Amino acid sequence: MDSERLETLGQHIQAALSGSVTGYEIARGELTVRGKAADVVTIATYLRDAVPCQFACIIDITAVDWPAREQRFDLVYHFLSPQLNQRVRVKVMTDEETPVPSLIEVFRGADWFEREAYDLYGVLFTGHPDMRRLLTDYGFEGHPLRKDFPLTGFVEVRYDDEEKRVKYEPVRLAQEFRTFDFLSPWEGTDYLLPGDEKAKGS
Repeated sequence: MDSERLETLGQHIQAALSGSVTGYEIARGELTVRGKAADVVTIATYLRDAVPCQFACIIDITAVDWPAREQRFDLVYHFLSPQLNQRVRVKVMTDEETPVPSLIEVFRGADWFEREAYDLYGVLFTGHPDMRRLLTDYGFEGHPLRKDFPLTGFVEVRYDDEEKRVKYEPVRLAQEFRTFDFLSPWEGTDYLLPGDEKAKGS
């Protein structure tokens, strides 16, 4: 879709939803609309029902984690209009405690997408009929796609052959994490080997 049509669509959406949409941008041939999290149902309903839009399909809901930010999550919705052969992305911001209204009454397909965002990022949704984990195991601790989630996780799962059952145990590392300086064996900070002077430009 050419940028002129995307610009027209972005202006139309912002004008129609001036209280809910905070802005839009066009990058790499795609339209991204930024809105208020509390008004996401209003935005999605308009995108589905308005004649210039007709975004009848929800393609995906995901999140992006920015741990240093006060509202650490960008919640990202992707919609498709088969009638007009165009897509739109909607981004809203939220934090760890503030729930976002569920889109399940507007798009039934939002069901598992919202559960996945809750499971992997910890984003909460209000009005969802079955807000529980989707991909991780029962008893899983934390949300694995958050950037502060440890690579080892908190719990390891193993099958105990003697007890003939699955056991959950806290992760125990055999050694502490090591710090690597990423220097080759031929380099060092306190000495020079033959040839090092060339690499260091001396």
